[in-house]
Amino acid sequence: GEADADALVAYTLFTAAVVFGIATISNDNLQDLKTGQLVGATPWKQQAALVFGVIFGSIVIPPILELMLKGFGFAGAPGAGADALPAPQAALLSSVAKGIFGNSLDWGLIGLGAAIGAVVIVINEVLSKTGEFSLPPLAVGMGMYLPASLTLVIPIGALLGYLYNKWADKQANAERTKRMGVLMATGLIVGESLFGVLNAGIIAATSDSSALAVVGEDFAKTAQWIGLALFVVLVGMVYNYLKKSQAKTGVKTAAK
Repeated sequence: GEADADALVAYTLFTAAVVFGIATISNDNLQDLKTGQLVGATPWKQQAALVFGVIFGSIVIPPILELMLKGFGFAGAPGAGADALPAPQAALLSSVAKGIFGNSLDWGLIGLGAAIGAVVIVINEVLSKTGEFSLPPLAVGMGMYLPASLTLVIPIGALLGYLYNKWADKQANAERTKRMGVLMATGLIVGESLFGVLNAGIIAATSDSSALAVVGEDFAKTAQWIGLALFVVLVGMVYNYLKKSQAKTGVKTAAK
């Protein structure tokens, strides 16, 4: 019956969550241990740190997700509002599981997806062998199911990173300059995430989705353009600061 189907979907999603968690943590551990081997680190200390990382992640992540649920909600979940957070991976798994157990899955679309994947793999192999270009199948798949609001900024970031690395190659301390560029980009990502958590906490505590609002809703479109312009200016300032600081470091390194 319908109740049995719901129970099977829930079981499938929980199982998938556990398997994916194991897979991602295993991949992270392998990368970490390989890096440790390259630099001569002590394996058991790395393993201890990885275990603590899993423990603290298990403690911190659930309440953060609960906070996000109360503050914004998740798209597709009960009670999700207009500002609900997108959850494309969860929606994809949920729709596939419901389709299989409810006999409503469009197998034609599954076949089309498999065919597109096969074609992309062939194109990627040809490009990889004939030149320096490639077409990663994973990137194509992610581009298909992730929202455009997320994927749109990825090529912009890639272009900024490319231009910065081209400049870094001309510096006396090229590798360090590149690493600092990655660190700066990481800081932008983490900063955005931390503010999102803070904002969700404020919304959950006040039960007001516009707790930080300063002006009315009719200012929304104008605010988006102002926010975009401010973001461009701030990113430009950060990159400019980084380039100047690394150039000075390069001069000092060359002097030594």
